[in-house]
Amino acid sequence: MKFLYTLLFLLLVNSSFANVVLPSVFADHMVLQQNDDVKIWGWANPNEDITIQPSWSNEVYKTKTNNQANWELTIKTPSYGGPYTITIKGYNEIILKDILIGEVWLCSGQSNMEMSASWGIKNMNEIEKANNPNIRFFNVPKVSAKSPQINVNANWLVSTPETMKNSSAVAYFFAKRLQEKYENIPVGLIVSAWGGTPAEIWMPEHIITKDSILNVAANKLKPVEWGPTEPARAFNAMINPLLGYNVTGALWYQGEANVGAKHYEKTLSALISSWRLLWNHNFPFYYVQIAPFEYGEDHFGAAEIRNAQRKVLDISENTGMVVIDDVSTTDDIHPKDKKTVGIRLANLALKNHYKNFEGTISGPLFKNVSFEKRKAIVFFDNSEGLYMKDNYSLFEISGDDKIFYNAKIKLKDDYIILSSKEVKQPKYVRFAWKNTAQSNVFNEANLPASTFTTEH
Repeated sequence: MKFLYTLLFLLLVNSSFANVVLPSVFADHMVLQQNDDVKIWGWANPNEDITIQPSWSNEVYKTKTNNQANWELTIKTPSYGGPYTITIKGYNEIILKDILIGEVWLCSGQSNMEMSASWGIKNMNEIEKANNPNIRFFNVPKVSAKSPQINVNANWLVSTPETMKNSSAVAYFFAKRLQEKYENIPVGLIVSAWGGTPAEIWMPEHIITKDSILNVAANKLKPVEWGPTEPARAFNAMINPLLGYNVTGALWYQGEANVGAKHYEKTLSALISSWRLLWNHNFPFYYVQIAPFEYGEDHFGAAEIRNAQRKVLDISENTGMVVIDDVSTTDDIHPKDKKTVGIRLANLALKNHYKNFEGTISGPLFKNVSFEKRKAIVFFDNSEGLYMKDNYSLFEISGDDKIFYNAKIKLKDDYIILSSKEVKQPKYVRFAWKNTAQSNVFNEANLPASTFTTEH
């Protein structure tokens, strides 16, 4: 009987301790941001002693769990390398293995970011080449929630033909391009994407409800079968659990689900600023302009979104956009050439963030227009070597009445002169202003010009 009492006492004592538990993003095979102060967090018994010992240094980091059963520590990471281990001790001990130090990018949006080689891509031969232990995926499953969550059910995966085949193709080709410049640097790809979703579900709800324009736009979203349309539902379950995990920057490929919206530039800018605020990091945010597609001929919804995406470049600093009109077809909302898209995103990062690319990374972007009698003279940024691939004109001009007419073109070095017999006093100019319009104006880097309008 005395033995039983002793055993019961020991069981009660042991039950008063709680094992250290980690979010799923801290696991074997993860990639941590190099040369950074990286936050690691988890849960344990209140007031429990927690220590972290990374194998790349002799330093031991210590803290105590607070009264909410939460703990966090900030540890210093070295330059890229690995594999390493991280030992975390509390009442129990966790040893994380095969940890790499490198560059971490958050990859989000809708189906074109989610799209993997298994969907069928142009470069299917790349699958067999995907054995790359220095590329790691953390694929967040599709989950929605009405309130912010603290964990996701996912694992870090080493790139193999099988894992690459079922992970974001754009993200993979982005990482491959980075490694052409930085051969030995590991790249971690946190992929959190959901096909057919509007931007409103990817940011905190209060960002929308406190802004009348965003709130009106969100209330116009109609329910669909394939995913949520209510504000914050994907953010709560698929982004919030990742907050605090150090990243280099974000890649974004979304906009098709917002076709028809009139203020998408405000929506996307709000998403960008909200993420940066929550991460406390003004990280680079690079995105893909949606491709021309047959959304219908009775509206200009897709052209308006492409123009809004262009305008975000001026609204939100440290952003970049790639135009993909030349590698897409108007009959496929999921362009199959994901390699070119990934490379163009990587070139943005290489030039703007890593300062390791000398070439031109963007197609011609509308700069300004001047009017001289019956002519409109259009100037562009990134206009070196400006040329047209076809003779037909995608430019239109109008007067005060905003009735647009097709314009004749005269190409002059790095600018374009427009005119129309129907417009005596031009006041507005637009380019590729049709849902299916594919740009035919390029620069010396063979990159296409973006849709634009000066109408508003």
